[in-house]
Amino acid sequence: MDSTKYIILHSSEILPPARGDMGRAHRTELLPLEAAQPIVKLEEAELTKREVNDLRRDPRTLAIAKPMPLKLIEPVDSSSAATATKCWGIDAVRASESPYDGTGITVAVLDTGIDPNHPAFKGMKLVQKNFTEEADNDIHGHGTHCAGTIFGQDVNDIRIGIARNIKCALIGKVLGEEGGSTDTLARAIMWAVNEGANVISMSLGIDFPGYVDWLVRKHRMDVRPATSLALEEYRANVNLFTELSRVVAAQGEFGQSAIIVAASGNESERPKYEISVSPPAAATGVVAVGALGESNRGYTVARFSNNQVNIAAPGVNVISANAGTDGLVSKSGTSMATPHAAGIAALWAQRQLELTGKINNVSLMAQLIASGTFDSLAPGSEEDDVGTGIIQAPLR
Repeated sequence: MDSTKYIILHSSEILPPARGDMGRAHRTELLPLEAAQPIVKLEEAELTKREVNDLRRDPRTLAIAKPMPLKLIEPVDSSSAATATKCWGIDAVRASESPYDGTGITVAVLDTGIDPNHPAFKGMKLVQKNFTEEADNDIHGHGTHCAGTIFGQDVNDIRIGIARNIKCALIGKVLGEEGGSTDTLARAIMWAVNEGANVISMSLGIDFPGYVDWLVRKHRMDVRPATSLALEEYRANVNLFTELSRVVAAQGEFGQSAIIVAASGNESERPKYEISVSPPAAATGVVAVGALGESNRGYTVARFSNNQVNIAAPGVNVISANAGTDGLVSKSGTSMATPHAAGIAALWAQRQLELTGKINNVSLMAQLIASGTFDSLAPGSEEDDVGTGIIQAPLR
């Protein structure tokens, strides 16, 4: 009987129901909760249709989905920053006024990896895990740029990092030149939580058109049924990341807490049309980040930024670390807005840790979203485009 690869998220230590030659699991990831909590497992398995139906009826199954391709949320433009003197986003989110600097907080960046030799990361402990088949370090530059915005040290006397005193960062390389997949990302999230991440930053999205094209080519399907099948798996993967974020949130009651922030996507072309936030940012429990740019009327939503976001952050002409060099580069995209949000989340996490002795991700997410303000935005800015507004660092 034909079988297909699936991602399965389920509770308790019981494996998927056995019937004859049950699905052949390739790997299992455990999320170890306290004894009062059920063990949660993330597995990949080759399953028949009958086995899939059995799992869907099993109340212990939290989510089941076929892996879908992931792609970078590519910057819409990139330019030299050789003459730059300032990164405007630092002041826009008021990180330059905050007494907090990320001390004691661990951030995970799930992206294209990092250039560990860049001076922006000098003296840091970088825990790297490669989920691709490429070299360990960043050969694209995307992940390095994002990491620099979150916790990079000053380069050539220019401040690029929000939370400059983060001493340990988790770097999960989940995207290579050919992209990645949702099963890889799900495993990387589990890895980051198990390694103690307080904030997880993801500037990537599901490649829906690529999946439709793959169905058309591999199965010789007409584009219409291929699109219908892709939508079915799209929904299943949104549910997967929703349930996974709930599992992560459940750990907040036991002292190991993390929030997930993700880029909303760059598919919009304002004012012609606007596209809704793309997964995994579309999942419930994931903070979706939109991009802002500068104008003489105040900060405005970027022309490419998708809507239905939770918060907004600087995402146009953002200066950060340039992989393979000792210098800086300017990029634009919701990919650049997301690390601003992750850095600000780290500052709020530090504040919470110092005030209460622990970090609760439910209250941390609430504080991050509530920090948004319309005060510095251009008149007429809409909640659908910017959420609660531009995020702000804690000032006391």
